[in-house]
Amino acid sequence: MEVRIEESWKTQLQSEFEKPYFKQLTEFVRSEYLSQTIYPPAKLIFNAFEQCPFDQVKVVILGQDPYHGPGQAHGLCFSVNDGVDFPPSLRNIFKEIQADTGAPIPTSGNLERWAKQGVLLLNATLTVRAHQAGSHQKRGWEQFTDSVIHLVADKLEHVVFILWGNYAISKGEFIDARNHLVLKSVHPSPLSASRGFFGNRQFSTANQYLEDNGKDPILW
Repeated sequence: MEVRIEESWKTQLQSEFEKPYFKQLTEFVRSEYLSQTIYPPAKLIFNAFEQCPFDQVKVVILGQDPYHGPGQAHGLCFSVNDGVDFPPSLRNIFKEIQADTGAPIPTSGNLERWAKQGVLLLNATLTVRAHQAGSHQKRGWEQFTDSVIHLVADKLEHVVFILWGNYAISKGEFIDARNHLVLKSVHPSPLSASRGFFGNRQFSTANQYLEDNGKDPILW
């Protein structure tokens, strides 16, 4: 089937798009956009792939659901559009970056600047109903994003996988740590950040690993 997604990803994922589950998922998502308020806007469902082509992936950060409030989600996990207030988890991410690397807190929560440097900002579920967290879970998106993670882990080398919280950690269990760097911690949510997210120094650790393997570090 024809899926509008960045060309390098389209090539890699074409067989996935032909599977029955993905066709059912497509029908479900299409009907939801016609009958409900769904985030992100339909044209931005695959924005994470658009901003970070397959062969440019250096880091994968895994989220769970898109933001479900108006104007926030734009297809990149943890990221919000320019001019939108930082959600609590994103604010904590920026605090840790500042403590870890010395980089100042940015004025915008738009993380396209990371994506363009090779950070795949992937939610496990790519769509959600307005104000209904988890409403599009267990419809097929998780199978699709599992296949994306497998693809990156199997075909690329020396990628940093950053997994925050039990859900992300369980989703990345199959990644071969001999070929990649897998960084795990509690989630940056205010409910857990003080129990091991703050002080994890994963941003500088990721950059050191990239440099050790001949890749440019990320300007966090």
